[in-house]
Amino acid sequence: MNNIDLTPSQTVGPFFAYGITAEQYGYGYTQIANNKLVSDEDANGNRIKITGRVIDGAGDPIPDAVIEIWQGDNKGSYSNPSFRGFGRVGTGTSHDNSFEFETIKPGRIGNEASHINVIVLMRGLLTHAFTRIYFSDEEEANQQDPVLNSIAIERRKTLIAQKVHDSHMVRYRFDIHMQGDNETVFFEF
Repeated sequence: MNNIDLTPSQTVGPFFAYGITAEQYGYGYTQIANNKLVSDEDANGNRIKITGRVIDGAGDPIPDAVIEIWQGDNKGSYSNPSFRGFGRVGTGTSHDNSFEFETIKPGRIGNEASHINVIVLMRGLLTHAFTRIYFSDEEEANQQDPVLNSIAIERRKTLIAQKVHDSHMVRYRFDIHMQGDNETVFFEF
């Protein structure tokens, strides 16, 4: 059980730990999704881990954010019934308030580079924040991506997860900065 108190002061409800990430925080309720989008028996494609933190304007990690990801399968399809391309995890159960997803690297969709759609929910945020994760080892595809090309070149780096050496599987680091000099690019829908 985590020591984060649940209070009505949270502006986006229901209370995250209780209603959205119950299993992660030790509640006896089943949640719709977790941070593992693949299992050993159904993983077609290259398995990857994505780790990161949600950072506030002062540079501190946010301990009670929820990150959701939506993605296509290894061929870029969102309609593959054998791949659940949706995951959700909170940031408050690790020692450094990080998040982690285990998934597969998505394929390209048309002229768009491989990417994962991200939704951030947290206290004080009245509307979900939407962003994307692109991959540092997809440089050529990233240069052709129409969404990345619509963003000022100096801001594009905030959407690109950096490949990290890991002896067990391919891992990418993607920190989400809510404010400040390195603020992540967020999209309006």
